[in-house]
Parts: sequence; structure tokens; C-alpha cells
Amino acid sequence: MKIFVTGVAGQLGHDVVNELHKRGHEAVGSDIAPVYSGIQDDSAVCSAEYIQLDITDKEAVRETISDIRPDAVVHCAAWTAVDAAEDEANRDKVWAVNVTGTENIAEACKEIDCKMLYLSTDYVFDGEGTDPWQPDCVEYKPLNVYGESKLAGEQAVSRLLSKYFIVRIAWVFGKNGNNFIKTMLKLGQTHPELRVVSDQIGTPTYTYDLARLLVDMCETEKYGYYHATNEGGYISWYEFACEIFKQAKMDVRVTPVTTAEYGLSKAKRPFNSRLDKGKLAAAGFKPLPIWQDALSRYLREIK
Repeated sequence: MKIFVTGVAGQLGHDVVNELHKRGHEAVGSDIAPVYSGIQDDSAVCSAEYIQLDITDKEAVRETISDIRPDAVVHCAAWTAVDAAEDEANRDKVWAVNVTGTENIAEACKEIDCKMLYLSTDYVFDGEGTDPWQPDCVEYKPLNVYGESKLAGEQAVSRLLSKYFIVRIAWVFGKNGNNFIKTMLKLGQTHPELRVVSDQIGTPTYTYDLARLLVDMCETEKYGYYHATNEGGYISWYEFACEIFKQAKMDVRVTPVTTAEYGLSKAKRPFNSRLDKGKLAAAGFKPLPIWQDALSRYLREIK
């Protein structure tokens, strides 16, 4: 298969290209920079074919995908700075990338009749209650601009295409880019005590594991909405931080606080980010490993 991957300078796109290479698929990566600007290592993404692409440029997207003629597009590119998205000056940019850009990709996929896999988020839900969100739930009520834009992206994909996968993920961490684990490790070097919220509940997602699942999906025609995070149960950010320092063997005291006590964030976060992943197994896909194991492997990877 030939797969076109957007956003390869980010955490997930980087790992998707590497997974495609491992399986012998042809991967073409893109991002907005003139040359690949992600982590420089010995992985396949650094040597894979790379195309500069601004996904908000409709004609450029159409020409690029028409020329490549991929069997599938894995659309990882997105505006993911959740708090910055709340700034009035950024809202048009957020919408241009997450909505218009996604529409452009979907329309180009429709023209050549190829599959599209769109990465979405738990932020499309309002985070109320304690029940896990179902993949086919339509009770959307995003709390912030980022969530609104990702929901609009979902709706564009499902409106324009029939051959699509919409995969919602949460609490993402990977080798390429910044994430909660890297922040905790960095802060833990200079702060003997940290305050971390304990009333936001979800499950982490390791991009290395997720990339395997996404390529599994692209090799099938089992289209639809899915939720994908690592297994191992639902936890709070506080519990995640405690496990990070435990596995990293760092002597840092972590104090649980409520979201209200923590303050700081411009964007509202969902309290309930529990995503039900049962549909994966029902469709025959292999679930991701438990998050504790994923964390252990990740810490070894970034040493």
C-alpha cells in the first residue's frame, strides 16, 4: 500500500511513517515546513519521501494527493495547542487548520476514491458524568475552541466520505514532540513537589502503540468511528504523574489538586475523558498494551 501521512513532524505522524516502513508499505510524509523538522534519529521518517504542504491551501492539497494517488491518507496534522486556541487572534487559524484543512484532505480523497483516517479527540464531548463515551455517541458538546474545531473536522470527513476511519484518542505521548511525561520529568528535576489535577479522568495513549493500530485499520475496510487509548484502566493526571516518577525513580512529591484549585488553563478541560474501546475488539482489531507497560517502554526510549 501507498499511504500519505500529514503532520509527520508531530508525535503521531512520526510513528505512523515508521510503522508503515516496518511493514513494507510505501509512506509519503508531509508537514508545513520546507524540510522534515521533527526529531532527527535513525528512524524511517527521516529518510522517507517528504512533501511540504499547507493543508489550508485547497488547490495544493488536491494536486499533492492527486499526484501521489495513495491508497489511504492518515491525517495527523492539526492545531493542538489547546489553550492558545482560546485566544481571539488564533481562532481563525485554528479553524483553518482543523476544519478547512481537514475538508481539503477529505475532498481530495473523495476525488481519487481513497481511504481517509482522521485523528480526533475526547474533547468533542463535554466530559460530564462518569460513564465511558461510546464511539458512536452523538451527544457532542465541546467545552473549548479546540474541541469545537476537531468535531467540525469529524463532521466534514463523515459528510464527504464513505471510506473513512475517525479515531478519537486522548492524553497522547510520543518520542517526537512535547507531552505530559516530558513536562513532568523536566519539572521534577528542579521541583521536589508538584501539584497535579486529580479530577480529570482518562487513559494515556502511546503513539508507538497507536501507530500500529492505525496501520492495522488502513489495511482493512472496517470503516467508522473508533476510540483508541492504551489499556490498563482509567486514571487521573495525578495518578499518571505518580507512576511516571515511580518508574523514572525520581524522588518527587506529587500533591493532588482539583482543576479549580490548579487554575491557570485558558481552555476548559473535560473531567470525564473515559473512552470506551470495546468496538476495536468487536471489529477484530488488537487493543493497545496497558499504559503502565507503554510508559515503561517510552521511558527507556527517551533516555
